[in-house]
Amino acid sequence: MKKVAFIMGSDSDLPVAEKAFPVLEEFGIPYIVRILSAHRTPAEAKAFAERAAEEGYGVIICAAGMAAHLAGAFAANTVLPVIGIPMKSGGLGGLDALLSTVMMPSGVPVATVAIDGAKNAAYLAAEILALGDGALSERLLSARKRAAEDVLKKDALERAKHENTDQILQGKGDKLS
Repeated sequence: MKKVAFIMGSDSDLPVAEKAFPVLEEFGIPYIVRILSAHRTPAEAKAFAERAAEEGYGVIICAAGMAAHLAGAFAANTVLPVIGIPMKSGGLGGLDALLSTVMMPSGVPVATVAIDGAKNAAYLAAEILALGDGALSERLLSARKRAAEDVLKKDALERAKHENTDQILQGKGDKLS
């Protein structure tokens, strides 16, 4: 199985980044976590991106705030899929990071999830890897099915709680829909 590289621009991104790790673990996806900066360690970031495919990585996830050039710097140096997580930081609440991550030039794409969207970045990485891994695809389908079943169970509980209210209101000529 291909690995996922999870790159943070700073260790301050770790509390959000950690939300992705259980998702990757649930699907049995090996990953590493690194702190590399597009601005403070550009040579190391470039070298990692250039070697990632030959070292067995299939997806790179980059979490960065403020100017958020990390995902773009990685995408510029690899043809592996890069997923950017704009981090909420600075005075603009992550909007600056979102725009810096999503507005890439033609030919150098970065898939971008929501601000602080680490869990969805992990799910997207799993879906990308599942394109070439039938067993992983089956695990993703099972997880989706379980999620749907959980919602339906919660819906049934809510409907049951309100059944008495419906009956009381209907007795007065009112209806809840």
